[in-house]
Formats: sequence, C-alpha cells, structure tokens
Amino acid sequence: MKKEKPAMLAAAIAVANARSVPLMTPVTGRSRASVAWQSVRRHVVPPVLGLLLFTLLWALIAGQTELPGPVKTWQSAVDVFRHPFYQNGPNDQGIGWNVLHSLTRVGIGFGLAALVGIPCGFLLGYVEFLRKMAAPIVSLLRPVSPLAWLPIGLYVFKQAQPAAVWVIFISSVWPMLLNTATGVMQMPQDYLNVARVLKLPPWTLFSRILFPAVLPHVLTGVRLSIGVAWLVIVAAEMLTGGVGLGFWVWDEWNNLNVEHIIIAIFVVGVVGLLLEQMILLVARRFRY
Repeated sequence: MKKEKPAMLAAAIAVANARSVPLMTPVTGRSRASVAWQSVRRHVVPPVLGLLLFTLLWALIAGQTELPGPVKTWQSAVDVFRHPFYQNGPNDQGIGWNVLHSLTRVGIGFGLAALVGIPCGFLLGYVEFLRKMAAPIVSLLRPVSPLAWLPIGLYVFKQAQPAAVWVIFISSVWPMLLNTATGVMQMPQDYLNVARVLKLPPWTLFSRILFPAVLPHVLTGVRLSIGVAWLVIVAAEMLTGGVGLGFWVWDEWNNLNVEHIIIAIFVVGVVGLLLEQMILLVARRFRY
C-alpha cells in the first residue's frame, strides 16, 4: 500500500495537468472549409433562398396576370439606371434626381422634428406638470394620419415643397418626443439624488447624467422617426407633385408604365433600409 499512494498521486497530478493544458487542434484546410461553409449556410443561404422564393412567386403571379414579371422589370431597370441624372424639363428627370429631392425633404423635415422633439421630450419627461399638461394634446394629435396634415400645410405655406416638409415634421416628431420622455421617466432616481447631493448645475446634470442615461431611448426614437419620415414622403409627393420619388411613381402610373412603379418600390425599400442601417450604425457607436 505504501508504494501505491505515490503512484496514484502521480497519476492524479498527470490527469490534472492534462486537463489544464488546452488541446491545440491543428487547423487544416478541410476544417477551414467546413467553418466557411457553416458561416455561408447560416448567413447567406437563408436570404438567398428567400429572394429566390419571392422572385418565383412574383413570376408565377405575373404569368397569370398583366403584372410585369422579374425579367421585364429587370430590363426596364437597366434602362432607368443607365442615365439616372438626365433632365428633360422640370417634370421629366432621372430617378437619381427624384431620390435626391425626396432625401432632401426628408432631411429637412426630420432635422426640424429632431430639434423640436428631443428637447421637448426631455422637458416632458423631467417636469411632471408639463407632462400632464401636454398629455391630452399628444394623445389627440399623434394618431392623426400624416396625409391629413397636408391640406393644413398647403393652406399655411401656399407651396408644395414646405407643405411636404411640414407633413414629414409632424409625422416624425412623435416617436422622438415620446421615446425621449419615456427614457427620462425611467431613469433611476438614485442618479438624480446624487446630482442633488453634489449640487450639480443644470448643464452638468444634463450632459453628465440625463443625456447618457436617456441616449438609448433617444436613438430608438430617432430610428422609428426616420422610418416614418421616409414612409410619409412618398405619399406626400404623390399629392403635391413637382419632383421626387412619390411624384415619379404617380407620373409613371399616369403613363401606365407599371415596370417603373415596381422599380420605384424597390428603390424606396432599398433607400429606407440604408437609412435604418445608418441609424443603427450610429446607435452602436453611442451605446452605453
């Protein structure tokens, strides 16, 4: 028995050492190919299959109706994007100019909404009296359809361009205002108690405590608002005319050019997706 103990102890130490040393699996060409295939199967195959299924369904519906199919729409898209910035007068411009005009209107209306909605959200969330005073007004105006505001804009501004900007402003201000106010109300009371104990001045309280704590809610409101703004501009431009993606869609409908309407739908979707991804990229950089 005296000779077995050291032997058992040595075996236990060897097993422990063996477990503590990580196993180094050599990376071979086959394992790298397997990892790459797993990544492709997880991230690439599902969306590609979804797009193929969508195209197949589109082609089947087009074969049974007068709707242009994927091939015919693709051929029209090649012609449209061959000269996206041509100009043949104020009402006949390339799709590139129409996208730029729509983005300009969205930028102005959305920027004004951010300048008004975010500061007002901080005030409503921080001051209970103001919040209760504004609650019936916000509850009354927020569910109003965006296009219901267009006649008011045309009556006040007498022009289509500021009326479209007005519709974007009034439609996109609510998500930023409400999300910012909610973020301020959900901020831990301990933060404000510490600020009171330290007797922080108002600007320091805002910049060091309020703003960093509420920033995720603000960015959520900004993301929702940019989606609403891009959604509204197409409908507003269909009614106001002039130039822009909405006007382009309506003009192509009057010319019974359905392929161009489908192209515009894809362009609206792609630009909206890019705007949302841009906001998400900014949100990731400022995450606390």
